[in-house]
Amino acid sequence: MTDAWQRSDGREDDDDAEPEEWQPPETDATLHLKVDALRADVTMQLRVPPPPEPAAAGGRAQRRRSARPPAVARVTAVATSALARLRAAAGPRLAPLAPYARRLRPLYPRPGRTGWRRWMPSWRQWAGAVLSGFFVISLSLFIAYEMTDIPKDLNSFATQQDNVYFWSDGTPMARTGWVQRQDMPLKDIPEQVRWAVLAAENASFYSDPGISVKGISRALWRTVGEGDTEGGSTITQQYVKNVYLSQNQTLSRKFTEAMISLKLDNKMSKDEILEGYLNTSWFGRGTYGIQRASQAYYGKDVTKLNAGEAAVLASMLKGAALYDPTLSKANHQRAVERWSWILDRMVDIGKLSPSQRAKYRTFPEPLKSGRVYDTGKQSDYLVELAQQYAKKAAHISDRDFDLGGYQIYTTFDRGRETALTDAVTKARRQAGRDRPGAAKTAHYGAASVATDGRILAVYGGPDHRKQGYNESNAATVQAGSAFLPFDYAAGLEYGVRKTRSGPATPVTPETVYDGDDGVAVTTPEGPYWDRSGRKVAAHNDGGKSYGRITLAKALAQSVNTPFMQLGMDTGLDNVRRTAVAAGLLSSSMGPQVPALSQGSSTPSAIRMASGYATFAASGMHTEPYSVRRITRNGRTVPLGTPVPRRAVGTRVAEDVSQALTDSLRTAHPAAGSAAGKAGTTGDDTAAWYAGTAESVSTAVVVYRMDLTKSLEPLPLKGLAGTSADDVPYGIWAHAMGLG
Repeated sequence: MTDAWQRSDGREDDDDAEPEEWQPPETDATLHLKVDALRADVTMQLRVPPPPEPAAAGGRAQRRRSARPPAVARVTAVATSALARLRAAAGPRLAPLAPYARRLRPLYPRPGRTGWRRWMPSWRQWAGAVLSGFFVISLSLFIAYEMTDIPKDLNSFATQQDNVYFWSDGTPMARTGWVQRQDMPLKDIPEQVRWAVLAAENASFYSDPGISVKGISRALWRTVGEGDTEGGSTITQQYVKNVYLSQNQTLSRKFTEAMISLKLDNKMSKDEILEGYLNTSWFGRGTYGIQRASQAYYGKDVTKLNAGEAAVLASMLKGAALYDPTLSKANHQRAVERWSWILDRMVDIGKLSPSQRAKYRTFPEPLKSGRVYDTGKQSDYLVELAQQYAKKAAHISDRDFDLGGYQIYTTFDRGRETALTDAVTKARRQAGRDRPGAAKTAHYGAASVATDGRILAVYGGPDHRKQGYNESNAATVQAGSAFLPFDYAAGLEYGVRKTRSGPATPVTPETVYDGDDGVAVTTPEGPYWDRSGRKVAAHNDGGKSYGRITLAKALAQSVNTPFMQLGMDTGLDNVRRTAVAAGLLSSSMGPQVPALSQGSSTPSAIRMASGYATFAASGMHTEPYSVRRITRNGRTVPLGTPVPRRAVGTRVAEDVSQALTDSLRTAHPAAGSAAGKAGTTGDDTAAWYAGTAESVSTAVVVYRMDLTKSLEPLPLKGLAGTSADDVPYGIWAHAMGLG
């Protein structure tokens, strides 16, 4: 084996040459070692490292920092090492691709080409770039899809609806809420209505993946090329925009919309998406959802729409400002053209036969203005009562109720409400003409309640926007002599005790009491003394005396003194118990003193009517209620409905009803087969009439109160009329159809 050192300049060093003075090699010098044992053309190269630099001055820390390589060098070394390991591991697998990779590697200028072709990539390079771009885009979309989550929180407008109130006959009465929307289950939306919308907006809805690539591309082109944005969305995308995203037309929003739409299409059924879309879309005239749109444009529920009307509503999805035919002639022309196109489109996609299409030749004109069942005047009082009852009886929180979507079917009878309101309005006008001074502070409360507890009508005030509180439900003035039937019922039910420990003596309608004015009220121990040390005496209206009189006649003629003593004999606790059982509120009863029997309690008109209804119902009392059924988006909401319970015995109720019938006939012989009684207070601050006819009880109260100063009742000053022209009775008779 022959060894020879070869210098980097190509000359060999052998032993025969004259020695020269040795010089250290340059930092980039390379020694070439020839080894005979190897092939002749093999040369081993040894790189001579540069000599070490002198130690840096300074301490140990300084020397350590000086010896450390720069940060860039360290990163480069790590990257080089990692790349080397990757190349070593993947090299064998990627080796077959090496020739193709070399062909794709751009060489510029390209050999073998002339002119401008020297600088153009080859077809292989073009193909590689396209495939690489497709791979990168696909990977990016996949990552974006996986990273996009369907939002858990919906837009506030997507969940908020209005609440609709209905009369007892099922016709709409009023609506409340900021958003005019009522959700409808898809099964309740006619198929032709659905397909009218699909034909107009997205005929391939049931087969597409939730997005329209063509539409998105068109929107992107318009946005990038012309500086604005355009739709081209599927129904799924529109639904996502309605309930999850904002209405901002930006590229980022469109991209997010597409990702969520793809996921939603995989998560929800097509029918669920369509139902959500139809219930959240804007149709103009302040309405969201096809149910409210149907009511606004055609005054009926969506279940009653035909294909022609549905095509008109479907046109509104394109923009009600352009297609509402009632806004302008241009709108009307556009609406007719689009209406016709939608119907033809339904034929094209096989959802409307040519013979069916032939039926729709005349454009179905919508209502000139939306049929909006807004609250106002008396309906505000009705809505207030129904809303309070609905929340309590159905256990609906304020938050859920404010979100809306409830259909509240009330007990209010439209005919009776109209009659009662007209009667009070007439009385108000008459008072304004006859006694303008007193009429300024006059108040009228009235209510009609059925014997089964249904509140049929109320008069709450002239206008809820001017007077917020409800007169029919206000416990502000005393019942006066209108309370006497409850005294009578208590005596008949419990009997009387003349001694503290003795047995109770039964009471009948023929039981006799002293009917003179000024009779002292007694207890088993003697006269009843008030806290001021004075004997308490009972008084009749006008100071009239009647002598010895039966209880039945005393009630019929409204003689007060027998019932004040009857209350003491029966026990004021029993009087109170009977009145509450019959329907009056315990909180309105007042102190348990002899004045209780003469009507010191302050019942509302609703409660007074409910109490009288108990006697007409053979002694069975049902708590008054204003809502009979509640649904939300077509689903029944559990509702607690009052059940009847025994308040007084059947015979007792019959005796009271007979006395009330005699009372009405005595004062108004032409009244017919009804039962009722007037009520007055000793200080002339309230006048009542309460009575029953045909299983309906009505109570009317008239009083004066200056709300700007206090809640203290004022003298009526003739506002209630005279015995010949009794204002409360006139209102009562008109409301009951007797006057």
